[in-house]
Amino acid sequence: MKIAHLIIAHKGPQQLARLLDALAHADVHCYVHLDQKTAAAPFEFLRHRPRVSFTQARNAVTWGGYSQTQTTVDCLREILVQTPAYEFINVLSAQDYPLRPAAEVQAFLAGRRGESFLATEPPDGPWWQANRRRVSRYHFTEFSFPGRYLVQQTLNAVLPARELPLDGPLHGGPTGSWYTLSREAAAYVVRFLDKNTRLRRFARLTWGSDEFLVPSVLLNSPLAATVTNDNLRYIDWRAGGANPKVLTQDDLPALQASGKFWARKFDLSVDAAVLDALDEARDTSAAGTVAVPS
Repeated sequence: MKIAHLIIAHKGPQQLARLLDALAHADVHCYVHLDQKTAAAPFEFLRHRPRVSFTQARNAVTWGGYSQTQTTVDCLREILVQTPAYEFINVLSAQDYPLRPAAEVQAFLAGRRGESFLATEPPDGPWWQANRRRVSRYHFTEFSFPGRYLVQQTLNAVLPARELPLDGPLHGGPTGSWYTLSREAAAYVVRFLDKNTRLRRFARLTWGSDEFLVPSVLLNSPLAATVTNDNLRYIDWRAGGANPKVLTQDDLPALQASGKFWARKFDLSVDAAVLDALDEARDTSAAGTVAVPS
């Protein structure tokens, strides 16, 4: 069974190299999207690794902008036409890291063919109550013309609330950007967004569409029953704010007790030893023994 990891990267070539090493498996291929705003030269040493490709798509990604969603969809489209065909496409950032051996991930997904894994909050829950303005208001995040925020403020003052042109409730959450899709689900998302020009135009004026658009498309589709509300990732949002906690050695007990396959986010400049510990734990687990965090 073949799996593709799509890795969204914008910095940290050495950390990306470690991630590629940790993900390596004979039946895995890694596709790296490098942000157009990032100099490519520091990443050149990674191009000729076995089972690693850089995507032809190379978009300039704006945090919170529709370009984040567009980049993922462009790369899914590109991966779907590759041979051999991948049964799953797993979307990661370059600051993610695996917690379990690649062979264990393979075995798990081999027993769950046709399923997809993403995490969403209830449509009427507190996360959506706090974040519905992402959809109902105009957001000019992707624009750079002078006075754009004044225009945004004026439009939101005089125009009625916006409604996503999609049948069914909104789905999403703070970890909605990162998921593992079956081939069928990835192809459905690409086809649906390619043919729904109105939805794409609407989403360009939302904020943080990467956390809700793909989940909303899938969970209002004929494939909804194949989606499990678990993205198989450990992400710590307890500190609050716009970004998850940077994980360190202090988080090792929680990471190893989580039962998840991947975690985010890590930063070599903050704590490289945590990645060493995770490598050792994975190697020990792969050898058939239980790793105990030090």
